Amino acid sequence: LITYYPHRGAVPAALWSSLIEQATSHVEILVYAGLFLFDSHPDLPDLLAQKAAAGAQVRILLGDPDSDAVRQRGDEEGIGEGLAARARITRRYLEPTMATPGVEVRSHDTILYNSIYRFDDDILVNPHVLGAPAGQNPVLHFRYLPGARTFRHYMRSFDYAWERGTPAVR
Repeated sequence: LITYYPHRGAVPAALWSSLIEQATSHVEILVYAGLFLFDSHPDLPDLLAQKAAAGAQVRILLGDPDSDAVRQRGDEEGIGEGLAARARITRRYLEPTMATPGVEVRSHDTILYNSIYRFDDDILVNPHVLGAPAGQNPVLHFRYLPGARTFRHYMRSFDYAWERGTPAVR
């Protein structure tokens, strides 16, 4: 564990930017919407395409806006259809990038216990607390170390959702 942030807004903007920019082999994101990341980095779809073109694996999992899981989470957060709308907006931002070889986008309908943001050997995990929007919940910053299990534990969760996801169609 590198550090703990009491809520997502406490993660320094410079950290998000540096992790995104420095990633060379993996960018993997598991969210329902993750709109904050695309709003705060309007060039992110282009950066993802560039990273994929340079050989990075880019995998993005967005919540299926028509799924029961997204609908329930929106209700629990008190924003109703707002969460589904946010997922649709994020998907729209990603559409031009989806044609890039190496960029894979899938929809998922899993119950999301954590949002996961992987950038090479760094992973930011945003646990979800029932009834609270993701942005109001803590963020844990982990770095991969040989023999350490936590990084792999969260990536198994990512892979579990990935295998059950449906490829997004442009």
